[in-house]
Amino acid sequence: MPELKVAATIENLEAVTAFADEHLEAHDCSLKAQTQIDIAIDELFTNIARYAYGAETGEAVIAVEFTDGFAEITFRDWGTPYNPLENPDPDVTLPAEERQIGGLGIFMVKKSMDAVSYRYEDGQNVLTIRRKL
Repeated sequence: MPELKVAATIENLEAVTAFADEHLEAHDCSLKAQTQIDIAIDELFTNIARYAYGAETGEAVIAVEFTDGFAEITFRDWGTPYNPLENPDPDVTLPAEERQIGGLGIFMVKKSMDAVSYRYEDGQNVLTIRRKL
């Protein structure tokens, strides 16, 4: 399974996306699926870069795997344990000015992927997205 280990900084978002896209394109991923995956990568990696390590900079590992017509992208970090899937979904029926701030990005990831899972193991946050190619 191909992996990329980078400093969890916003400046590395482009490298993370390019890494995933290289593998998605090699597996004939549809443009729609690739675009949705790229948006999810943007949201998830940005959250790691901004929040996982507080004021410090840590590392993140991104792994790409393909099974049975699906792409799985796994994000690992050694930051503060945090499961974003435990947060309630935002009420998208409310007008934007009445909604609480935060949570919309993870909500969009959950809606655009076929599966999203989180676990904390061996001192690592492990979040995996799965999307049909």
